[in-house]
Amino acid sequence: MSSPVPDFAVIVPMANESPDFVPFVRVLSETLDQIGGGTVYLVVDKASRDDTLELCQALSDRDPRFVTVWEPASRNVVDAYLAGFRRALGGNHQLMIEMDAGLSHDPRAIPMFLRVLNEGNECAFGSRFINGGSIYDSTWQRTLLSRAGTHLSNILLGTRYHDATSGFQGFHASIVTRIVGHRLLSEAHFYQTELRYLLRNSRYIEVPIHYRAPSPSVSRRA
Repeated sequence: MSSPVPDFAVIVPMANESPDFVPFVRVLSETLDQIGGGTVYLVVDKASRDDTLELCQALSDRDPRFVTVWEPASRNVVDAYLAGFRRALGGNHQLMIEMDAGLSHDPRAIPMFLRVLNEGNECAFGSRFINGGSIYDSTWQRTLLSRAGTHLSNILLGTRYHDATSGFQGFHASIVTRIVGHRLLSEAHFYQTELRYLLRNSRYIEVPIHYRAPSPSVSRRA
């Protein structure tokens, strides 16, 4: 007898995603079909200059699993993440997964995140630098920066992560409540490291992910 599917949400900030919108949604939809559940919150703000909002709204109209969140007051990607988390908390989802669009993060990893979150872990952090993880279509400079940033963060903050800057991660609702109630200082990519520091004493596990660097036109923010 199979285990019941947990009530989970996926939070995806969307900005200038038109080039990869269709393939991303296709893979994500196939993954939700495989799992047999899930709600996706697509968070769009004024940083998006193309037709991403219209694409998201059209998708929501034809597939109720996808909820478009128009957040014009969002000032940065961190605001977009938090807006998505708040909507997901309002939907009373048990588990929440944060990921990037544009196939930078592979939606087919979502079942792995759900599995480890159902095994007693409060947090599941995606890692490119453990066995089974990888980075491709990226420059060696960017990879070095991510590795060095993680190493430096561990030294300065006393953490023990293999990857402190990945944005593919999952949480129990109790952890998300803690995140949205905390006054985060970061407004950009350091948010991931700050979050890991905040949650360093939680029950967490790092899971391997495959990361593909986005094209310069995708997820560009003003």
